[in-house]
Amino acid sequence: MKKSIFSSLLLCALCACSSSDKTEDMALPEITADGEQTCPVDCQQFKCGSVIAFHYQFSDNVELGSYNIEVHNNFDHHTHSTSAAECDIEAEKKPVNPWVFNSDFDIPEGQQTYTATINIDIPADIDPGDYHFMVRLTDQAGWQQLKSMAVKITE
Repeated sequence: MKKSIFSSLLLCALCACSSSDKTEDMALPEITADGEQTCPVDCQQFKCGSVIAFHYQFSDNVELGSYNIEVHNNFDHHTHSTSAAECDIEAEKKPVNPWVFNSDFDIPEGQQTYTATINIDIPADIDPGDYHFMVRLTDQAGWQQLKSMAVKITE
């Protein structure tokens, strides 16, 4: 009998400590432009050996987690379908020395909004041409938002 009463009290205590008072995060985080400082944007051009001054605003209803930036060539004209912009693209070509950039970045704990600014060096010796610049934003609950821009790297 004592064991049954103890078990019942323990169960009640655990239920009282449940996460019902916490906001359940069922919403995707958001990647938004941050005025004139926003970079890159669709169809923007950068020179080999220069810098992409990445600048975007992130937000979430509960808490942000981290973000990833990936840059890869679009010499085969594939798509990621996150933008309606149509940029002038070069003829398809085989990559010789394409640029691939892929890096993860943490967002300080407890943030619901965050302005991400990173300078990304473009190597001088890469194949110029059409590239995709992709941002993946993940919140603390694991929800992810993707934004992909078509950019051009010139000589």
